Amino acid sequence: MKVRVICAAVAFLTAATPALASTFCTAAPRSTWLPQVEMLQRLVDAGYTIERFEITDGGCYHFQGYDKAGKPLNIDFSPVDGQVVQKRSA
Repeated sequence: MKVRVICAAVAFLTAATPALASTFCTAAPRSTWLPQVEMLQRLVDAGYTIERFEITDGGCYHFQGYDKAGKPLNIDFSPVDGQVVQKRSA
């Protein structure tokens, strides 16, 4: 069930949201990136609540949502390895 919700969220967010101007993460071809579903699953498994998930103009996976404690966050991840590139409190 979780995977279906995540897949639906990926499809909606990538189609409905324009790319953001942001931190530069990578120029690597998308064929080398982690699948969006896998990145979303990592966020859910880490206890984050996802409000938005986008691909930025700088080639980042951009997460906007809340941590386990309910603190709002904005995080840019490298789509190649999932490492945090920039983390900001919202």
